[in-house]
Amino acid sequence: MSRKSTQILKAALSALHYAGADRLLKPMTQGAGIVFMLHHVRPEPPEPFEPNRILKVTPAFLESVVREVQAQGIEPVSLDEAARRLRDGDTARPFACFTLDDGYRDNLVHAYPVFKRHNVPFTVYVPANFPGGGDHLWWLALEQAIRQSSAIVIEIEGELRRFDVSTLAGKEAAWRTLYWWLRRLPEYETRAIVAELARQAGHDSAKLAADLLMTWDDVRELARDPLVTIGAHSCNHLALAKLSEVEARAEIEDSIRRIEVETGKPCRHFSYPYGDAASAGEREFRLAREAGVTTATTTRKGLVEARHKNAMTALPRLSLNGDFQDMRHVRVLMSGLPFALMNAAKRVLSRAA
Repeated sequence: MSRKSTQILKAALSALHYAGADRLLKPMTQGAGIVFMLHHVRPEPPEPFEPNRILKVTPAFLESVVREVQAQGIEPVSLDEAARRLRDGDTARPFACFTLDDGYRDNLVHAYPVFKRHNVPFTVYVPANFPGGGDHLWWLALEQAIRQSSAIVIEIEGELRRFDVSTLAGKEAAWRTLYWWLRRLPEYETRAIVAELARQAGHDSAKLAADLLMTWDDVRELARDPLVTIGAHSCNHLALAKLSEVEARAEIEDSIRRIEVETGKPCRHFSYPYGDAASAGEREFRLAREAGVTTATTTRKGLVEARHKNAMTALPRLSLNGDFQDMRHVRVLMSGLPFALMNAAKRVLSRAA
């Protein structure tokens, strides 16, 4: 999302908050529960150039959200309990689940103490081949390569392109072009390209991952706490919809087995890498069901509704976004009103079309 789009959305959320629309309409729009999505939980402020800042919130903000959930009478529960409530139609009291993707070490160091202090269950989705590092975190390696460079020369679709990244504006423009181009490529090709850009910028993308990701010992430390659920997030964090059915099935099933072997506990929950409509659709939802998981989460925006009892492998989530660390915005999003308005607009546009 561009800075301008972010500013517009913030203004809209603030307007709904100050108008009291979220409080007035919440009984009709809040749904059965919320599955919050996080990635990094770290205390440091964002860098001037940090396009992945949307994936990072502070421990203080996370604690504010936990307190707000409890203050609103929403019950923090595990994914197992959320699934049971949906299956049984036990949705009189709304629930909240906290989930964190990718298995970053800061989940153990900074997020875990917050949840432990408030006795709040949470889930960490771990890609089975991530603990210990590797050239996996290409989006972070790309950011670092651009940050440390003054120029980038790269061939894109047969054309040699030069990006002047000596200024903040130049870095942000290069990021928008390169990131979305790389997202369209086969991912092992993406990772090879970014690893080379990182090398040219003077840093090691594999070391970056090793520094940021949990080890299996870290994962097992978390798994020993009954508050913590370890879910699977594929083996290699690939967009499953880009893969053949055989490959996608293996990414799901092999990751579940590896989590179970490493933690000694059943793995009943899965999260789709990237998780948008282009990365996970009906085929992937079916494959997750066939793998036997209880739930699988997407990054599609929304709250959980009673109807999701029939779509337990296609659950939406509410992102706790680093650009929206303002409790006014969170309260409006927790009400479900913005999602109800978006869905209503889609229906109107669909009828008009």
